[in-house]
Amino acid sequence: MDHLVQIILLLAVSVTVMVAFQRLHIPSSLGYLLVGLILGPHTAGPTVHVSEFKVLAEFGVVFLLFSIGLNYSLPQLHAMRHQILGLGTAQVALTTAAVATLLWMTGLSPAVAFVIGAVFAQSSSTIIGRQLAEQGEDATPHGRLGLAISVFQDVTAVPFLILIPVLGAATGMNALAAELGWAMAKAVLAFTLVFYAARWALRPLFRLVTERRSAELFTLTVLLVVLAAAWTTNSLGLSLAFGAFLAGMMLGETEFRHQVESSIRPFRDVLLGLFFVGIGMLIDPSTLPRIWHWALLGALLLLSKVVVVAVIVRRSGIDTLGSWRTALLLAVGGEFGFALLAIALESNVIDQEVGQIVLTSVLFSMIAGVLLIRYNQAIATGLTKPVANTPALADRLAGLPPPQVLIGGYGRVGHTIAVLLKSSDVDFVAFDTDPTRVQQGLTDGHTVLYGDIADADLLAAARAERAGLAIVTVDSHAVALRTVAALRLHCPHVPIIARARDLQTSSALIDAGAIHAYPEAIESSLRLGATALRMLRIPTVDIDQMLQDIRDGDYEPVFETPVKEDDQ
Repeated sequence: MDHLVQIILLLAVSVTVMVAFQRLHIPSSLGYLLVGLILGPHTAGPTVHVSEFKVLAEFGVVFLLFSIGLNYSLPQLHAMRHQILGLGTAQVALTTAAVATLLWMTGLSPAVAFVIGAVFAQSSSTIIGRQLAEQGEDATPHGRLGLAISVFQDVTAVPFLILIPVLGAATGMNALAAELGWAMAKAVLAFTLVFYAARWALRPLFRLVTERRSAELFTLTVLLVVLAAAWTTNSLGLSLAFGAFLAGMMLGETEFRHQVESSIRPFRDVLLGLFFVGIGMLIDPSTLPRIWHWALLGALLLLSKVVVVAVIVRRSGIDTLGSWRTALLLAVGGEFGFALLAIALESNVIDQEVGQIVLTSVLFSMIAGVLLIRYNQAIATGLTKPVANTPALADRLAGLPPPQVLIGGYGRVGHTIAVLLKSSDVDFVAFDTDPTRVQQGLTDGHTVLYGDIADADLLAAARAERAGLAIVTVDSHAVALRTVAALRLHCPHVPIIARARDLQTSSALIDAGAIHAYPEAIESSLRLGATALRMLRIPTVDIDQMLQDIRDGDYEPVFETPVKEDDQ
């Protein structure tokens, strides 16, 4: 079949399956797996076989690790070193060790047992996050903790990217020890190279690029950095994904982090989808009658990590009920487990038969995991009696983080608002597309990042839906209108106030979704008039009431007749 026809077929099946899965609220990763199964070599019907497909699919993991690195820079890892870092590391290490030991005792080789343990230690952040959001539990203590641990699992899995290929290359314990030592030395060298190169070049490079104000150039630069870092580690005999993760960590320390994540998201999502399609093509349904009982046993073994998680979470100080609810969230198998399994198959650490069992086990756990997440409260209540939280625990976990204000634009108005918010101890983050203003904001000691707040992907990366207020201060009417519309679409419950040039602009912004839009020309006139009235000894109470009446009437009492632009 011609390559173009195969690509069209792949896209057509993907669109059809994804539409159906989104209507049924089924995670997209499972949809891509089904596409791979349908178009794979092990099922009847057409088979997609494009020589470049495997290479493109591999880059899905590269961009996934880059995005994870963006969210876990060195300062963030240091800040999380106590609870999340400790819990995430302990969960992965203990689950891997427990599963690997059990499988080794049943007769599997240490290398195969280790890989399966590493795969089973992963949980699906996508499934957990989406299911919790649908159930309204994403802001609960157990929901936040479970999702944080699942995301951090991806970071703790990075060493597996180094270890698994070594397991396939080494023969004998002496050779394995030597290969592991050499691999770790190369990992340290790679980290050093990327770290110092990033500190020396990345921030100046992106400042130079952002001065051109070209989204196209910015995206090209991001791609260059990701691929260059991946090539560096690959040249050292390590995985491409490891280099991308290091680059993400370095960029995560800069003011460009959110815009970088926004720019890379389309590439990551498409290529990651191709990766899952490739995993789906590995599924051989004809082996199911022969391996289903082993796969079911493997799924039960995977789900047994609920006990491991419950124990370590309970020992961290969380109450018993919360510990079990958190553990049930993490029972589901993870997408990153598929990535580790693919590396193991590529490195010949495990054979195809064992790979089929592990793959099917993870799929079974995903199906069962959705049910465990949905009914986590009922199951946890049945496992243990609720225990009241201690006051210290309640203080740590109760309630949402302090409301965050989003500011669109850090010009004269944005700077003034930032000063007022900071003086009132209100957390905020401002975005601006002018690198000079961004640098000025950082000099001012404010949280100002480079990015277009009208970009839906950037809003998602910045978690704008959790903000308590959005303030649009940009001078351009077109940009302000686009920004308000994007905010209203992405986070409809977040109130928006905006700066407007005149009454017509104010009306347009309110129609677009702003609660208030203050026209500068009219407000300056009102302030001037109020000052005049005070100098004429008109009571302040009467002046304030007069101004409020004008504002409540959308300024119509002042401008009942059209006013020419020159008269303003």
